[in-house]
Amino acid sequence: MAPIVNGLKPQYEDEVAIRIYNAETEAGAALAEEYGVQFVPTFVFVDSNGEVVNTIIGETTENTLKAELDRLE
Repeated sequence: MAPIVNGLKPQYEDEVAIRIYNAETEAGAALAEEYGVQFVPTFVFVDSNGEVVNTIIGETTENTLKAELDRLE
């Protein structure tokens, strides 16, 4: 999934902050706990107010990720 997500970064860099965290690091584990992540990959979509607007658990398609990112703009 990382190649797909990294490929989307340039398209959205002026609109949406895309972050990738490794759940095995201290920072990643803290975020996983904060957002209730239990499976990898999990995509958490947070709006500009810090509210979670959607979560996708498991692998997904590039088009699905684009649709969710477009809703954040």
